[in-house]
Amino acid sequence: MNRKKIVSAAVIFLIALFALLILFNILPSKNNSSGLQQAGSGGPQGGSSRAATTVRVTEVKADTVEQSVIINGEILARNQITIYPTVGGRLTEVYRSIGDRVNRGDTIAMVDPSRPGEVYSRSPITSTVSGTVLQASYSIGDTVTTQTPVVIVGDLSALLVETNVAERFVGSIQQGLRAALWFEAFPGETFPAEVIEISPVLDPASRTMRLRLRFIDHDTRIKAGMFATLSLVTNRKVDIPVIPRASVINTYGSWIVFIVDENNIAHRREITLGIENEEFVEILGGINMGDRVVSAGQNFLSDGDRVRIVE
Repeated sequence: MNRKKIVSAAVIFLIALFALLILFNILPSKNNSSGLQQAGSGGPQGGSSRAATTVRVTEVKADTVEQSVIINGEILARNQITIYPTVGGRLTEVYRSIGDRVNRGDTIAMVDPSRPGEVYSRSPITSTVSGTVLQASYSIGDTVTTQTPVVIVGDLSALLVETNVAERFVGSIQQGLRAALWFEAFPGETFPAEVIEISPVLDPASRTMRLRLRFIDHDTRIKAGMFATLSLVTNRKVDIPVIPRASVINTYGSWIVFIVDENNIAHRREITLGIENEEFVEILGGINMGDRVVSAGQNFLSDGDRVRIVE
């Protein structure tokens, strides 16, 4: 009987001890929780406000935007004529060489049409235009026919640029379009030109259209046969609202910008774009003329953020 009392007392003691351990563990947790609540109950003063984001802004303004395509071209003499003999035979005299100046009607070479047993007087090859000899591929003693291009004469006082544009740009090409040209021989320099001739048909093999441009300013350093790179304007809009291209963010297929109000608060705006070039984009809707658009620092903004504007 005493043994049963001892066991019962031991069980009661263990239960009481276990209960005390639980109470000691719970009470400190409650105290800590209430302390944290009191520390955080200070409202807005207890929280930390987000610092203003440093940005640069640019006003929406009216400007001109040009779209261009980069293509290659070759420099040609404006009037470039191939001279053929009127009779076949052997070249007996050549009076002009590459680079020589000729006038219309000048004799360039002489052809002897004589054959064995037949003697004929020599026939002159005359230039049909005035200009400079650009090519002379035949020498005395060569046999020529009426289909032999003895010389090519061109007018170097008026050079042209010949190039080809892809079919997708055909709808944008028109007389008077401007282009900027540059040459490897003159690094850092550009030469203005404009379209003066447009082919009425496309090349069926390359699906391109031939263009010819004239130089706005004559420069004696440019030679026929030189290779040029062109930036040809295919679209031009004047006095349209534009912003820097770097201001625009593409988010899930939508174009957005941030504008800044008079209180230096940033607001997210979805916009519609028009034509663009390397620097600017046209604005068709979403913001207005005079709005201050964030042009640097916009990637770190959210709608409603406070900003600090720097120059």
